[in-house]
Amino acid sequence: MDRIAAQKGMSSADYAAEAIRRVAESDSDFDAFIQTGIDAADRGDLVPHAQVMAELDAMIEKHRARCPE
Repeated sequence: MDRIAAQKGMSSADYAAEAIRRVAESDSDFDAFIQTGIDAADRGDLVPHAQVMAELDAMIEKHRARCPE
């Protein structure tokens, strides 16, 4: 950590603080992403399972057609 901090022109303490800030920000962004899905589900804004599976099957077939064994 000391070497990387020095390469960035930062103290080890500042580098560690920045790393902690980034992790906390990332966690917060992930929590917001999950909440968006929960809110959509609560509104009933869902895609039926059969539709999702049909779309995935079509994607798989498209890939198989491009990449024969």
